[in-house]
Amino acid sequence: MADVARLAGVSHQTVSRVLNDHPNVRAETRTRVMRAIDQLGYRRNLVARALVTKHSRTLGVVSFDTTLYGPASTVYGIEQAARDAGYFVSIVSLRTIDRAGVNDAIGYLAEQGVDGIVVVAPQRSAARALDDLPAGMPAVAVEGWHQGEVSVVSVDQVEGARLATSHLLDLGHETVWHVSGPADWLEAEGRIEGWRAVLTAAGRPIPGMLTGDWSPRSGYRAGKELAAMAGDVTAVFVANDQMALGLLRAFTEEGVKVPEQISIVGFDDIPESEFFSPPLTTIRQDFGAVGRRSIDVLLRQIESGEALPHERLVVPPQFVLRGSTAAR
Repeated sequence: MADVARLAGVSHQTVSRVLNDHPNVRAETRTRVMRAIDQLGYRRNLVARALVTKHSRTLGVVSFDTTLYGPASTVYGIEQAARDAGYFVSIVSLRTIDRAGVNDAIGYLAEQGVDGIVVVAPQRSAARALDDLPAGMPAVAVEGWHQGEVSVVSVDQVEGARLATSHLLDLGHETVWHVSGPADWLEAEGRIEGWRAVLTAAGRPIPGMLTGDWSPRSGYRAGKELAAMAGDVTAVFVANDQMALGLLRAFTEEGVKVPEQISIVGFDDIPESEFFSPPLTTIRQDFGAVGRRSIDVLLRQIESGEALPHERLVVPPQFVLRGSTAAR
């Protein structure tokens, strides 16, 4: 910083004010300092700055299986929102979610001096680990469920399932079958709850549920089972678009026409879903909004310097109509 000040012909304090976007710096001076910074290739020592300010300007993120569209998009939304707020992100991605693994990840990030932690907690086992957060550590759970003192930001999974199931009933289908996500996933539980609630309220029969693991392969297996019942099955709500893709492949192989014989609604609105054959009617999750809201909540905690009342923020889903559903 002293070298920058010498080259720009200003004081050390002026360089500091420019770097911290202080308003009381003339435009000409700011330009001269920035030119010196570029010429010298100066980079701030964030470790030294953290020692002085007690803030690292870094947020920790604990996530699970970022090969899946939902968790990957959630982490991306969080990272973009953090960068927009002037923070760097340190991510720990776990192969499997369990309480010990989440605790180890949180402990590692705390040792790195992060200012706060976001835990993408789509499973109950991850949510329970939030009870063990270090005292005083600002934290937010995303796409999770927690009854303790940790704020939660999530998409309304129940409402998304309601939208999907209601759409199929409104088209004249007697009932709606469901291919769910795996057990212990909170998102899968919410989608099951919404599906059942709509059928119960409408007085419709609730068919036996098929369970997948979010993968196209598991959707393909479910599709083979449902194709064998094509006369009785006319509408299916699938818990994610990737399983819906497997379902479409199985139906094509078995000669079951979509949507003429069976209508399908997915969940997530992955980028490829509009290019499925037929294009997939689905439920869109706004991962960008989830990222922004989670970072907003976390920064309020950090800036207050004290414990704040925990919040529960819910992002509404959006229904996307395409060509995989039709009137019965």
